Amino acid sequence: MLKQKVVSPKNTVMKKTTIIQILTMLAILLVPMLLLAQPQGNGYGAGGGDPDSAPIDGGISLLVAAGVGYGAKKMKESRNKK
Repeated sequence: MLKQKVVSPKNTVMKKTTIIQILTMLAILLVPMLLLAQPQGNGYGAGGGDPDSAPIDGGISLLVAAGVGYGAKKMKESRNKK
């Protein structure tokens, strides 16, 4: 008789979260290479690109700051529960 390997639910959950974490890190590392705000070197001044285009910095930095604040709040709440 062949014995079947018993897989605990905890082990499968850990594998799923590990896969999700790896995919998230790959997305974080690879997506910014595709997202360029302006083309480089069209001959319009020192920065290149169209003179009517604008950088996309303000909104992204606000989102990052909000994410850091939300993460700090969640960490504080989890520590207070213990």
